[in-house]
Amino acid sequence: MTKNTTNTTYTKKGAADATAQEGARVMGTVLVTSGTGKTGRRVAERLTALGVPVRAGSRAGEVPFDWQDESGWAAALDGTEAAYVAYYPDLAVPGAAGAMAAFGRFAAASGLRRVVLLSGRGEPQAAVAEEALRGACGEVELTVVRSAFFAQNFSEGALLDSVLGGELVFPAGSTAEPFLDIDDLADVVVAALTEDGHAGAVYELTGPRSLTFEEAAAELGRAAGRPVRYVPVSGPAYAEVLEGFGVFGPEAGFLAELFATLLDGHNSATTDDVKRVLGREAKEFTAFTREAARDGAWHG
Repeated sequence: MTKNTTNTTYTKKGAADATAQEGARVMGTVLVTSGTGKTGRRVAERLTALGVPVRAGSRAGEVPFDWQDESGWAAALDGTEAAYVAYYPDLAVPGAAGAMAAFGRFAAASGLRRVVLLSGRGEPQAAVAEEALRGACGEVELTVVRSAFFAQNFSEGALLDSVLGGELVFPAGSTAEPFLDIDDLADVVVAALTEDGHAGAVYELTGPRSLTFEEAAAELGRAAGRPVRYVPVSGPAYAEVLEGFGVFGPEAGFLAELFATLLDGHNSATTDDVKRVLGREAKEFTAFTREAARDGAWHG
């Protein structure tokens, strides 16, 4: 269901990036978990552009790293200085807190200096997993990055096929969401990995404007050059949609319930945390749609 279509490169600009590059020269190897995923790939690209050695961990990659199998974790962490932690499929799933506690123990034992954890905004169970990692990693510096709904879910994620088909089926009702561009997320993660001053911070990252899914569909249609309409459905109905795309039954039910819970209005407000970390505004949803269209996201 996921299709990566964008080709993102990281360009260093201005004094802030020069500072990050200077810091990168003294950085050791960074383990990027889920290194081939939407966020991990971008983080790895940016670190590499800064001259930071990257160890991209994944289930089938050169560096084996599987959240369901701890046997490869010690080797993946050996000799690393920092880690980006992105738990699949979501930090709110049952078992995530146990995995975070285990990873924290491995991190502390390996002498890791710094961890940046990707979490979900407004997810109580994800917060439990955050605390499990925090309690287990000892003296390791931990930064938590809680993200709003990814804008790229429409261009290279679970909702790409819906956009291509002209019907954006999703259990969000009329709730507004401040969609976050993953490029902004990756920039914040890299800053937290390579710069001092982020230890203990919890950043809630959003885009600069909240849109309903109906409004998002209209913008997606304009950029894609094809009609796209939003079709609101219930959580159980969306679980059936996911199963039609091959998502295993229990996982489909969990994801549908999670989306319905998160999109009840409590996450609608925007924050300025992207600007606080990067010194610039977060990317607008309209800019995201234009860039994705330019890069061929919806040519299928």
